[in-house]
Amino acid sequence: MSKHKSAGKLRIQERPNPKYLGVKVADGEKVSAGSILVRQRGTKIKAGKNVNVGRDHTLFSLIEGKVKFGKRLGRTIVSVE
Repeated sequence: MSKHKSAGKLRIQERPNPKYLGVKVADGEKVSAGSILVRQRGTKIKAGKNVNVGRDHTLFSLIEGKVKFGKRLGRTIVSVE
């Protein structure tokens, strides 16, 4: 029978790999076409002008320009002007 408690329990329960979700650019920042603006699960932030939605709900820019965040009908939207 063991005389000491086993150690290293936290090492066994390591965290899974991170997903790096969230807003990737700030309001007023310049972006090029195809730049990722937001990585998200579900469409919490909606696509505005010159922004498209990827198959994993990622928002990306269609043109070169400045990013603009706003509200429409209580929802946050991202546009590129």
